Order: sequence, then C-alpha cells, then structure tokens
Amino acid sequence: MLVHIIADYGPGDLAFAEVAQRIKFYLPDAEPILIPVPAFATIAAGFCIAQLGLNEAPTGTIIYHNVAPREDDEQARSGNAGEQLAFARLSTGVRVIGVNAGYAFSFVREVADLRWAAVAAAGSQFRSRDLFPQAAAAIALGQPDALAEPIQPSDIPEVPQNRIAYVDGYGNFKNNHPAQC
Repeated sequence: MLVHIIADYGPGDLAFAEVAQRIKFYLPDAEPILIPVPAFATIAAGFCIAQLGLNEAPTGTIIYHNVAPREDDEQARSGNAGEQLAFARLSTGVRVIGVNAGYAFSFVREVADLRWAAVAAAGSQFRSRDLFPQAAAAIALGQPDALAEPIQPSDIPEVPQNRIAYVDGYGNFKNNHPAQC
C-alpha cells in the first residue's frame, strides 16, 4: 500500500526515517514516500494532500501528514498535547490521516468524509512517531474503534485566497488563485 508521508521535518531528517519505520512496523506492506514541506506550512501540506489525494492513485493509498505548529493554544501544554488526529476519506477513496492543524484539511474539506481518530492528542513530544502510526494503521486496517465522531466541514478553515501554496523543487510557485488552480 502506498503511504505518502507529508511533514515539515526537512529533507533527510531522522524524523522521516523514524516515522516511516514505525508505519512499516504497524503496516508491513506500506511503501512510504516522503514529501517534505517547509516548517509549519499547513497550506503547503494541504495543497500536497489535495494534489495526491484528488488524483488517480493506487487502491488503498494513504496520506499520512504531520505539520502541526500547535497554534491552537498558546498556553503551556500538559503531556505535549497538540492538535487532534483527524481522518478523511476523499471522494477518490484515498484516506488521509493527520493532525487537524491550520489549513491541512482545507483543500479537501468539501470532498471528504471527515472524522476524528480515536487516539490521544497528548502523551509524547513526537506524537507522529509514538502515537499516531498505530492509530493510522488501525484506521487503514478498518478496525471499528479507530474512528470517533464526525467533523463538520465548517469546522475546517477555508483555504486562504491568493497565497503561494507550494514551491516545487525547481522553484516554481503553485498558488491558489481561483483562476489558476
């Protein structure tokens, strides 16, 4: 099964290897593909999710993302709490699993069945390695207790207009101006 891992860890960062290793531990058939985005760039993560998830993909494809600036609460956090893990089944059948942070789900909010994942949002500084891969595997394997209540699309922010959404490896800008998307 193809598993795109979108994160702001940085190219060649050990964090990518740790997360891919943990995902392979829980999903031995996973074929991880690592896609770095700039630090805290939830618009870029959301753009990548839409590009990969709304186009043709192999059956069973999963997009696992972690770009979590933890901007939902500026206070000190008990147990390294952060944004909750969410799930989306896109109209293409691609499944998206990742933190509901910033604009990560904004590009797909209208074409997805959105739900919360049944996993703690606290307990580790590196939740995307220590807590979330096991929850992602449970969702991927269709375990009945892996998902919680629905998320309303209106609870996900709209895509901000006229912004650079992504810069590719050649320096080309991908924007989200309605006339150019």
